[in-house]
Amino acid sequence: MSSNPIEYLKTNRDTLLTDLNNFLSIPSVSTDSSFKKQMYEAARFVQEHLERIGFQKAEIEETDGHPLVYGEYNCPNADAPTVLFYGHYDVQPVDPIDEWTTDPFTPTIRDGRLYARGSSDDKGQVFMHLAVFEAFMKTDGAIPVNVKVCIEGEEEIGSEHLYATLQEKKEQFQADFVVISDSGMVGLNQPTILYGLKGFTGIEIDVHGPSHDLHSGLYGGAVRNPAMALAHILAGLKDEQEIVTVDGFYNNVQEIDSFERTLMSHVEQEDYQKTCGVSETVSEKGYTALEHTMARPTLEINGMYSGYQGEGTKTIIPSIATAKITCRLVPGQDPEDIQNRLEKHILAQAPSGVTVNVKKEKLSAKAYKVEPNHPLIKKAADSYTKAFGKETVYMRMGGSIPVVEWLDDLYGIPIVLLGFGTPEDRLHSPNESFPLDSFDKGMETLVHYWNSFK
Repeated sequence: MSSNPIEYLKTNRDTLLTDLNNFLSIPSVSTDSSFKKQMYEAARFVQEHLERIGFQKAEIEETDGHPLVYGEYNCPNADAPTVLFYGHYDVQPVDPIDEWTTDPFTPTIRDGRLYARGSSDDKGQVFMHLAVFEAFMKTDGAIPVNVKVCIEGEEEIGSEHLYATLQEKKEQFQADFVVISDSGMVGLNQPTILYGLKGFTGIEIDVHGPSHDLHSGLYGGAVRNPAMALAHILAGLKDEQEIVTVDGFYNNVQEIDSFERTLMSHVEQEDYQKTCGVSETVSEKGYTALEHTMARPTLEINGMYSGYQGEGTKTIIPSIATAKITCRLVPGQDPEDIQNRLEKHILAQAPSGVTVNVKKEKLSAKAYKVEPNHPLIKKAADSYTKAFGKETVYMRMGGSIPVVEWLDDLYGIPIVLLGFGTPEDRLHSPNESFPLDSFDKGMETLVHYWNSFK
């Protein structure tokens, strides 16, 4: 028998990878009802693993959608804190399938990476925790903390039923803090503390003009063109300095202080020309691109549609024009307030001769931020550094994880984001992969983290 958890993980690496491959082989695509059977199969995989390694409770709980897996482990140490570990077993669809080099549900190792749908988001990272829990049980005979497990099956479709479940069973999921591994690092083998996430909200704008498409020669100059009206509205949302012009948009936004600017300065700037294929970066006046993406609110047009989209020309004045907009928010901003301000601004800018409707998206979330010098965060940073042999950097992410805001709202406890993915993982895209370096060093990080509570 291995003498400690890290040795156990190294000795049993091939067996653990086989187990992970079995997990990844299950096509648990939550958005497609034809995979309902496989969703239960993935849930059972997690439940049976928890049961096998010695969790006192491991059960599949029904929701109004896909089931979640709930587990409990009670540590012998009466003074040990309780952690809620959250993750998800559902994955994105694989389309377009012809762009995959190998079958998305046949895990394959190439050039030090494990290729499969869910390898990074989030099955691979969930399994790392399961493997580390197993390593502690097989060596020390106990995990150093009390553990509650919540692995859901609807994260990729907006976690539609999770909030109601957490609210209904609040006492069941109550813990001292939360750990989530559904994020990443700024680069391969660069340990990264993610201490903040942006919130988000969105709207859809519909501009209606004539009752049907019109001949542009016969009616051009006589009726308002909805596409032109929409372009006028959209162009007025930001100025040339990337500052949002909506009245009150920046109300209560927390300024980046000198301490955070110093933390951000240690994060290596992404080569946007290489990763995005752009010629230059643009950011809000007074802020670098990194500061803007991490800690300043943004407004972006996600899509526009109007008129003829086929080959060649169709000389019309379209009857309708549509645009979808989302905003990423920072602490101090309320999603509902931002939606209302956007609606008021857009309606005020609407030209005559058209009717403008604003639809507010239902799914929104507030930003989340934990103090980077919080003791739980410092433990995580030290654990990263021990495992990766490199100083940990701190950053806030421009993306959003709704469950983080919900857990903060319901429980008001610290949330530690221990992510091990990399920018090259191709999340939600063909050829999703996860570096085996992250698999090995990530599990070692988790061992150090749980040991820090002894």
